[in-house]
Amino acid sequence: MNWKNTADRWGGVSQLLHWLVVLLILGQGTVGLLMVDMLNSPDKIRIYALHKSFGLTILALVLLRLCWRLYAGAPLPVAGVPGWQRNAARLSHWLLYALLFAIPISGWLFNSAAGFPLQWFGLFNLPPIAGRDAGLRELAAGAHEWLFWLLLAVALVHAAAAFHHHLFLQDATLARMLPRGWLRAGDGHSTISKDSRDA
Repeated sequence: MNWKNTADRWGGVSQLLHWLVVLLILGQGTVGLLMVDMLNSPDKIRIYALHKSFGLTILALVLLRLCWRLYAGAPLPVAGVPGWQRNAARLSHWLLYALLFAIPISGWLFNSAAGFPLQWFGLFNLPPIAGRDAGLRELAAGAHEWLFWLLLAVALVHAAAAFHHHLFLQDATLARMLPRGWLRAGDGHSTISKDSRDA
């Protein structure tokens, strides 16, 4: 396996970071929706602490992925994809990056404004990014929730587009984000000009 990105496909590091973040977001979203209805108990406190720790992990992984993306570049767009689709894909990718930063930071802001401690799996504390403020706490809580739903909507469109390319256009859009040989693509491994890179 090639660990770096190539002109035709995402490398192993990009694939690993992509699917790891996907799994963590699915877990975080599920736990986040369930834990708000839990009764106050030591279990709820532990689950909230884990939710915060995994949120910080996602923030770190997204930062790592962005740094790797800037270092390793991105594959060229699949041949034959119209310009508007390339632009829409690029916009959705950068919107996903922005949301994956904004959601954990809004959670951190909520935690700080509420005056709660913030630890990463009990190993070390992170400083607050704001002072105690009830109004800011409510604002950050609302932003945290709505940013999650926006992320879910954009991610679903992103996934639907990938499956559309694979099932109907039969190109390599989806296959090149998976280990080689997992999916068969049509002739989508050819690329177009280097001056229009996909996100």
